[in-house]
Amino acid sequence: MKPLNSPLRNTFLAGVFAAIPIAVTVFVVWYVEHATRAVTQDLLGVNVPFLGVLLAVAAIYALGLIVSSLLGKFFLRVVDRILSHIPVLKDLYTAWKQVTLTPGGKGGMWTQVVLVPVEGPMTRMLGFTSGEPIAGDQETCCVFVPAVPNPINGRLYFVRRAACQRIDMTTDEAFKLILSGGNYTPSQLGAATRAALTT
Repeated sequence: MKPLNSPLRNTFLAGVFAAIPIAVTVFVVWYVEHATRAVTQDLLGVNVPFLGVLLAVAAIYALGLIVSSLLGKFFLRVVDRILSHIPVLKDLYTAWKQVTLTPGGKGGMWTQVVLVPVEGPMTRMLGFTSGEPIAGDQETCCVFVPAVPNPINGRLYFVRRAACQRIDMTTDEAFKLILSGGNYTPSQLGAATRAALTT
């Protein structure tokens, strides 16, 4: 029974992993369509399926064009200056800006993809870091090691900067690796682990 059970189980798991991204995509499209259908009907007086989705995508793209322009960057600086001085919103805005934006023109926590020796000399964990030292200790930096396959969760480690091995890998590639649970492994990762574990 075991030879039959293993292929059935593997096939079922392959189907599950193939269905998850499709299901998530369908849910997001359905949610946006459901949320924007009434808005487009009230504002434009039309009831066209997926028109709200197209308008949402176009609006996000237009916002990206605006904030990338000189005028948009000036406008963002003005808004940043205003929100940073409102007593109630200041702390909340600053916290979210540090998570989502790149303060000071730097890349923030997601600037560098690194390998760190967290659990022993012969193992490495994939993490993200700004590479900037923490206040009061120029030799230590913060490294966020995300959980697999949910990168929203994870642990924050304080690692010696000399022990962080930078990988020539984009943040997008690192997230693909995390979300795939190791099924997607770019060649840069193998070169980095080989160099790290032989030194």
